[in-house]
Amino acid sequence: MTKEEISCLLEQEAEAVRNIPITSGYEEAVELIYQYIHEQGGTLITCGMGKAGQIAMNIATTFSSTGTPAYFLHPSEAQHGDLGIVRGNDLMLLISNSGKTRELVELIELTRGIAPDMKFIVITGNPESALAEAATVCLPTGGPKEVCALGLTPTTSTTVMTVIGDILVVGTMRRIGFSSRDYAIRHHGGYLGSKSRELSQKE
Repeated sequence: MTKEEISCLLEQEAEAVRNIPITSGYEEAVELIYQYIHEQGGTLITCGMGKAGQIAMNIATTFSSTGTPAYFLHPSEAQHGDLGIVRGNDLMLLISNSGKTRELVELIELTRGIAPDMKFIVITGNPESALAEAATVCLPTGGPKEVCALGLTPTTSTTVMTVIGDILVVGTMRRIGFSSRDYAIRHHGGYLGSKSRELSQKE
């Protein structure tokens, strides 16, 4: 692969990030997270299948390390008993590029059987989809074209999903006033643990 080809791929990925729709949904999503997790003591539950599921898992761990309790629930395992962990004061974040992922569509109905008033934040490339219609807040990715040569492999879509997750995390950190000391309490090991303790001593 030439430098020109690499540069072209990087530009396509960067352009996809620049074209993420900026809507009031971000503020609404952060307020939902604040209300349900920080005021009502719930947990943020992230869900997705395949590559989107891996992004959902990463978002959950990032939220947890920055003061917002979260965990990843596998949609298929949810149908085999894991749904029992859901409580009425939780909040769900669903990720699907197509917005049609069967396991997630089914998960919404199954969840409502346990928690009828459950709120859903949905990240999707298809704001006209079934998942988007069921969402309390929908955050569209802009539906970027995959940089994969076949146009099939989740590449650009997972990039923008990750960025949207980062925006939610940072927005929530600001909303709760998350500090270096707070970070140090949750992240003891490694370079980041040492760095956060150094910063907390200067606060």
